[in-house]
Amino acid sequence: MANQVTGLGTSWALPNYAGELFSADATQTPLLSMTGGLTGGRQTDNFEFPTAVLYDYPQADQPEISERESVTAPEASMAVQEQESNVVQIHQEVIDLSYVALSNIHRMSGLNTAGQSPSYEDERLFQLQHKLIKVARDVEHSFINGSYQKASNAGEANKTRGLLELCWDNSTIDAGGGALTAGILRQLYREMADAGAYFNNMVMLLSAYQKQVLTEVYASQMGLRLSACRNVGGVNITEVETDFFNMGVVWNRFVPADTILIVDVAHIAPVFQVVPGKGVLFTEELAKTGASEKLQLFGQIGLAHGAGFLHGAITGLKTE
Repeated sequence: MANQVTGLGTSWALPNYAGELFSADATQTPLLSMTGGLTGGRQTDNFEFPTAVLYDYPQADQPEISERESVTAPEASMAVQEQESNVVQIHQEVIDLSYVALSNIHRMSGLNTAGQSPSYEDERLFQLQHKLIKVARDVEHSFINGSYQKASNAGEANKTRGLLELCWDNSTIDAGGGALTAGILRQLYREMADAGAYFNNMVMLLSAYQKQVLTEVYASQMGLRLSACRNVGGVNITEVETDFFNMGVVWNRFVPADTILIVDVAHIAPVFQVVPGKGVLFTEELAKTGASEKLQLFGQIGLAHGAGFLHGAITGLKTE
């Protein structure tokens, strides 16, 4: 497997080969694609942004007010609101290519046969595309697995809260190493319903192993067959029907192998903080100190995830 080069990219450190380019690493980012990608979503001018304003109703009860009691107004009571928030985090990548490396695009290493062409024609463009995909992968990972941290000074990093951490204190079931079953799925659906989930646009994200188990569960225990029936943001979604909602099912390599995550996509969006005069995710040339082209890719991105009770998860599932 190819390595990463740090520091200056030279014609010796960045060999060019004939042949089709492949990467075994995950480049699909289904959650990010469904919610707007790196070019959609919302914008903010504050690194901290609101994700939900919560309020409650008292327990439903039957009134017991007599005629005599009704002539005197009861004590006033009002609902209190509580705001929840998340933060954007910095994504910053740099490429530094020597003029010599840029000049030797047709100098090919490895096996060459007459008439072959290099796998790409522009080193700068290839490296920038590679960085954009890296940022997208990091965003997808953070939106699912991110651990919240709000900076209190310039030396501390903001870290956006991911959906699994959001679910942990709301609707999360620990399977304790057990297998995914119809029973535990029904329990999660029921707990989400009891917690107040809206069920507007539900999508289950899960690993390859759990996706296969889920297919078997629905086929053998529920007598249903999973079939692809809709497309959201370029992502093919298999859909199933539950007691409370219709749910899409999407394989996602960034979900832990022992976890399934159910999210209401209607209440999720990437949030980008604007740099005045530059935009939200941009490249610019850095100070030149010699015969190289040094560029940085910069963006500040966080997750607007709505209220925690909208989503749910099962963790600690059997993985083999």
